[in-house]
Amino acid sequence: MSDLSVYLSGEIHTDWREKISDGALAAGLSIKFNAPVTNHNNSDDCGITILGNEEKSFWKDHKGAKLNAIRTKTLIEQSNVVIVRFGDKYKQWNAAFDAGFASALGKPLIIMHDASLTHPLKEVDAAALAVAETPEQIVAILKYVIKGDLSAA
Repeated sequence: MSDLSVYLSGEIHTDWREKISDGALAAGLSIKFNAPVTNHNNSDDCGITILGNEEKSFWKDHKGAKLNAIRTKTLIEQSNVVIVRFGDKYKQWNAAFDAGFASALGKPLIIMHDASLTHPLKEVDAAALAVAETPEQIVAILKYVIKGDLSAA
């Protein structure tokens, strides 16, 4: 198996995406990674920057959310696997939505979070095919899925 397309959803405040992509590259895995826009300002302001300013913050957020949804929906639909990372600093409602959307599409879903979030995320975890705590575990899962290889896992 090669040329796997993986969507990396979830928290944007740590370098977990880079750790996974760097680890996959080091393991010689042929994976195309996609992700939401992780520049918070760009993500928040895309609607008003492209479509015009709004007086009320509700409509600013509404425009931005819809533009971001075009990207998210398209990339999740095109992905072979969806990985969703939940961090402990913020409530990531968008990550939970992405996990539910991927699950509804029948996409293989891998969830990543710290052990402290096991109870609050039990329903999300139940929809996943794997639940990991570290980027290294994610790379090992992807290596096994693509190559059937357990070395250095």
